[in-house]
Amino acid sequence: MPAPRMSTTPLPGIGVQYDLTTREHRHLSVIAHRDGTRSVNVYRPDDPDACAHSLHLTSAEASSLIDALMPDHHSPSVLHTTDLGLVAERIELSAHSVWNGRVMGDLRLRTETGASVVAVLRRADAVPSPGPDYRLAGGDTLIVVGTREGVDGAAAILGRE
Repeated sequence: MPAPRMSTTPLPGIGVQYDLTTREHRHLSVIAHRDGTRSVNVYRPDDPDACAHSLHLTSAEASSLIDALMPDHHSPSVLHTTDLGLVAERIELSAHSVWNGRVMGDLRLRTETGASVVAVLRRADAVPSPGPDYRLAGGDTLIVVGTREGVDGAAAILGRE
């Protein structure tokens, strides 16, 4: 059986949209909103661009759905940040960003927002705990952890063009 096709699209100011085409050629999408809620969309079989049904879930409802779909995904050693009042979010750095080509230390994210960059994803590589001398590039995806307000502040700083 071929692997399902999944694509990711950043939605600036909103969150991230994940699109899935199933083996039956059905189009589904999940929008991970910045406030922690999720929108699950099912598209019409005769027109994969026409949404047939949309369901908006709270963060707790989305977690319950994950538990139903993957009941064994939890491990006692995994930190569930939402239980602690923290969020983790992927933020893509635009090629037009003022931070493109600059080093992490120039961002001053932790000082300005209290949020931390815990990893940078670049093409097929992941750089955990990038240091202040790590040079950013357009297209990098930064994994940012902090309070909702801190991550929103980090996204605003990273979005500067």
